[in-house]
Amino acid sequence: MKVSDLVAKTGWQVLTEGQDLSGEITGVYCTDLLSWAMGNGGQGQVWITVQVHMNVIAVAELREFACVVLADHVTPGAELIAKAAEEHVILLASGLPVYESARTLAEMGL
Repeated sequence: MKVSDLVAKTGWQVLTEGQDLSGEITGVYCTDLLSWAMGNGGQGQVWITVQVHMNVIAVAELREFACVVLADHVTPGAELIAKAAEEHVILLASGLPVYESARTLAEMGL
């Protein structure tokens, strides 16, 4: 499944407009510990978190996540969104809690 398919099926908001959504998704990873995501996340995964500070972008770029889903109605600042766009990190917003966001993806076969 591509990121564009995920967006179409979930209706989650793309916060970083203009990014290439054609990347393939290889799985899902959920954690709010940046060190855990950095050490255990995998290339092409969807990372679900509620963290909204600049280091999220650095970790997402380092691990080459397909996208980052900000769950549970968290609201990132304009600086975070701008940095994500600059680094070509796709940020999506889900109003669902982390568990429900992950369950949604699991039900889609991810």
